[in-house]
Amino acid sequence: MGPGTLAGGKRIIRTMGMKIAQLRPVDGFAAETSASMVLLATGHLGFPVSTTHVITSSIMGVGATYHIKAVRWGIARSIVMAWILTLPASAIIGAAFAYLFKLLIQAGLMR
Repeated sequence: MGPGTLAGGKRIIRTMGMKIAQLRPVDGFAAETSASMVLLATGHLGFPVSTTHVITSSIMGVGATYHIKAVRWGIARSIVMAWILTLPASAIIGAAFAYLFKLLIQAGLMR
């Protein structure tokens, strides 16, 4: 995760803070505050949620308070599609590695 964050962190921050919607410092504060309230509530109730999904949704919500067109919905759509594709892609990659390791164990190349 560290190398991935190092490689793409700046791009993610730029997308979150400038490309989805133009945020002023007070807007960032509002987005972070609402996201933290959601995360505290879901944590208290025991619901598993993604912090990334919550903060991104909060940023979209803050941007939409100015005007619905203040949010760049094309970028938001791309982010949501990436979220939707992440789960099955991870499952496929995980299954492929499990199968590979099973073959290596059966061949005696791994314990």
